[in-house]
Amino acid sequence: MKREMSVRLKTVLYGLLCVLCVPFVFPTWWMVTSSLKPIQEIFAFPPRLLPETWDFSAYRQVFELQPFAEQYVNSLYIALIVTVGTMAVAAMAGYAFARIRFPGQNALFLVVLLGLLIPSEVTIVPLFQMVHTLGLTNTHWPLIVVPILGAPSVLATFIMRQFFIALPGELEEAARVDGLGRFGTFYRVALPLARPALGAVAIFTFLHSWNLYLEPIVYLSSPEMFTLPQALTQFVDAYGGPMWNVQLAAATMTALPILVVFVLAQRQFVEGLAHTGLKG
Repeated sequence: MKREMSVRLKTVLYGLLCVLCVPFVFPTWWMVTSSLKPIQEIFAFPPRLLPETWDFSAYRQVFELQPFAEQYVNSLYIALIVTVGTMAVAAMAGYAFARIRFPGQNALFLVVLLGLLIPSEVTIVPLFQMVHTLGLTNTHWPLIVVPILGAPSVLATFIMRQFFIALPGELEEAARVDGLGRFGTFYRVALPLARPALGAVAIFTFLHSWNLYLEPIVYLSSPEMFTLPQALTQFVDAYGGPMWNVQLAAATMTALPILVVFVLAQRQFVEGLAHTGLKG
């Protein structure tokens, strides 16, 4: 009887979860399937779950109307560099704030956290003036350097600090007994244990860089230098109207790396978020 009730409960629970996931899954399903429909079929009523006529021409037009492959590479390599750089900076800064005692430590960390309260729209004008003075407009340098040293790095530093605070102090003592210095302890002991937190930081940072929209509009002017969020706005017809099937095809290809990164690192993502609230 108990086993039968357990099976029924699981069936009801799984059914409820399937119903609840519909609002989250359906927009993605609609985006992918609509990219394979002719324009007149996209807004047909009632909407169809599958295309009546399978049309792959939108995926060809994506590369014909814009240098989409080049723009794709731009977003990919910028996001990878920003992710690796942010992980390196945040890991070292988080470890310093968590394990090294120095005067004004908490006050300095509070000042760093204030960076999260400043919207990017507030700093975009002085940053553009600085970038323009250095002659770096229409280059990818502002999209790489500013995020590594800006608000995304602050959030990553907070996550890493909370993780390192939760590490037992006995690990450092054992490392010192073995003759390791401060950097050796960080690199050989603390950093390998921080993989869950690093996974969470990697997903946050990659997603933020991949979806960055305001900064590329301000800093970039050449289509060859565009990143994907900026490129998606360029698929319009001769009258300035959106080419829906082409935009949806481009959006589908844009969403793929995010899905791949999250599927591969979702366990580290969940564990990293769980560890940030353990202590401190």
